[in-house]
Amino acid sequence: MNDPKTSPRPTLINPPGLYDPAPNGYSHIAVVPAGTRLAFIAGQGGETEDGRLSDDFRDQVRQAMANLLIAIEAAGGEPSQIAKLTVLIVDHSEQRLGVLGEELERAFGAQMKPACTLIPVPRLALDGMLFEIDAVLVLPEA
Repeated sequence: MNDPKTSPRPTLINPPGLYDPAPNGYSHIAVVPAGTRLAFIAGQGGETEDGRLSDDFRDQVRQAMANLLIAIEAAGGEPSQIAKLTVLIVDHSEQRLGVLGEELERAFGAQMKPACTLIPVPRLALDGMLFEIDAVLVLPEA
């Protein structure tokens, strides 16, 4: 894992004139510093290592966040280096948005969250899959 004090991180910005997105678990803008590499992490769903998938939305979000953290570590990064997330939710609702915000806070802590786009979808790759999240990570130059 990188030293959090010297690891490159995106600059996260919520400018005046735009609403505060923090309760929904994201920032409006992420600026990637010069001299860094990007790692693209594929969509992570709520499957366990052995392929089990809960029927519960919160369980799937929580497992997908755990899977995302494993992928970030495997790439040599840490959550504070995420510049952008994309979230796909089946049967999206305000209640599910609340669950997402709570689980982002649980996974990443109270720090500002990265830029994020949430896309409601009618279905995902696997039967019963309700949630998927991918990430763009900022890493030091090789």
